[in-house]
Amino acid sequence: MAREAQYKRKTLSEQHPPIWAPWRMDYILAPKDKDAGARPGCIFCNFPAATASTYRENLVLVASEHYAVMLNRYPFAAGHLLVMPRKHVAHLSELPEDDSARLFLAVRDVGERMRRLMKPQGLNYGVNEGVAAGAGIADHLHVHIVPRWGGDTNFMPVIADVRVMPEYLDDSYRRLHPAFADLEGAAPPPAT
Repeated sequence: MAREAQYKRKTLSEQHPPIWAPWRMDYILAPKDKDAGARPGCIFCNFPAATASTYRENLVLVASEHYAVMLNRYPFAAGHLLVMPRKHVAHLSELPEDDSARLFLAVRDVGERMRRLMKPQGLNYGVNEGVAAGAGIADHLHVHIVPRWGGDTNFMPVIADVRVMPEYLDDSYRRLHPAFADLEGAAPPPAT
């Protein structure tokens, strides 16, 4: 009988105990209807337009005349940044050519600053245009820049739909801030 117990098949919950991630509840409960990204409630319009004293709380690193840089509140990896035009457009084709050029020059510059500061082994650049493409805020175009390192992914997103973040957002903000401090519209230095 003891030998049979040794070979008893474990249930899924016995094989994989729960991993608690209560910080995900804010995202889960956030409105996701068709109006969630409309201009009156658009964080990509409102957060950079707010006073600089709110930048850290809203994860804004830069709010220049033509673009803004923010940490992603629901990152895929530590240091996951978003770069968006200040003009409220949903599609790249709606952005005037000169604004498009400024946006992608900013994306290139942000990627280079991230490379120097964080020393990633690679960077993912991505645009999700529309809800079906995966955009969480579909009404305001934005570009994701995600630093990557060998071994920074594992089975967690596949098995448990959970991402393991090695750094708190506020620590990422403090670490990234100096790389953008020289830019027009840079957030004030974070208080210690």
